[in-house]
Amino acid sequence: MTHSLTHTQLVELAEKFGTPLYVYHAEKIKDQYQTLEKAFSDTHARFFYACKALTNINILKYVESLGAGLDCVSINEVKLGLKAGFTPERILFTPNCVDFAEIEAGKELGVNLNIDNISILEQFGNKFGGSYPICIRFNPHIMGGGHYKMSTGHIDSKFGISVHQMRHIERIIKTTGLHVTGIHMHTGSDIKDVNVFLAGLEVMFEVAEHFPDLKFVDLGSGFKVPYHEDDVRTDVFDLGAKVGEAFVKYTKEKGRQLEVWFEPGKFLVSEAGYFITKCNVIKQTTATVFVGVNSGFNHLIRPMMYEAYHMIENISNPFGNPRIYTVVGNICETDTFAWDRKLNEVREGDYLVFYNAGAYGFEMSSNFNSRLKPAEVLVKDGEALLIRKRDEFEDLLKNQLEVL
Repeated sequence: MTHSLTHTQLVELAEKFGTPLYVYHAEKIKDQYQTLEKAFSDTHARFFYACKALTNINILKYVESLGAGLDCVSINEVKLGLKAGFTPERILFTPNCVDFAEIEAGKELGVNLNIDNISILEQFGNKFGGSYPICIRFNPHIMGGGHYKMSTGHIDSKFGISVHQMRHIERIIKTTGLHVTGIHMHTGSDIKDVNVFLAGLEVMFEVAEHFPDLKFVDLGSGFKVPYHEDDVRTDVFDLGAKVGEAFVKYTKEKGRQLEVWFEPGKFLVSEAGYFITKCNVIKQTTATVFVGVNSGFNHLIRPMMYEAYHMIENISNPFGNPRIYTVVGNICETDTFAWDRKLNEVREGDYLVFYNAGAYGFEMSSNFNSRLKPAEVLVKDGEALLIRKRDEFEDLLKNQLEVL
């Protein structure tokens, strides 16, 4: 079943909690998680929610209740996960370019460690040897993802250890006795073609031959969700079937059975999220009609950072005559959400909703221009729960020290 919130519900939430406002629909997150479980039901699959997409503690608790694990990229995300109820064995820690002390902190907390740097690998091996199992993140040199900035497996990526550095890795393992139980790759976000995953899996199967104690292969994620009516989504059922076939074949040929891990983030929460703004002003120039809303890239930066498309609707005048608008924010920078977008007539005071706002929306927000961060609401079982208060002016000064 596909869950979604209606215009009427969204307007009511805007009136009750004010705008700008992030709204998340719990049942949609559940739908997405159960879809993955069904798609990979014939494989030994585990799913770790990539919480960098949205880390509100209530979202983490809800995802934990569904049975997922947690994929973290910072030690504070690990600590949030533990606080939300995830046990250490259900947390995967994959930091990048961090101080070795952060790796040590992850080890002390007992979580699964995923190391993506030769230097860190050597430091860890020299200090701990094989006393603590680790996973190694590889760069498969595969270009994947919907935007260059979302691609993490190409030759110039900062992520992962090149598959061509295997000899160096083997020397470190032989010298230090490292115990490697997992291998990992992640090529990027918004991957349309399931063959990108299969190409990566072929590389991982070759890499697996170098690790006799291997227990799992992690294929990352990057499952695409549609952002507009004609957009595509990753066919996870097709992928599940093909990945299942590949692992069955591998088991028959090699005589060992491995788990496959995935790290869905956007796939779980993006479509569950709505961002509601209010039209402050209508401004007409010689060539353009601007809709100026009470937000900007301080709240939703994806359109400016990735040229990301978010469908926008006027939810308080849904039957107005369609007109062409350019939707912009109230930040003193160029913060255009959408050029030449057809919307039902927008009047000052109308509410506009941005769809697919659950991933990397609030999570990438800031207080730029000394603007306040918005509130967050979770709709669960038909009840609207305030899960983050709107910033107040005092929050801007909270950590500042007046010394003059």
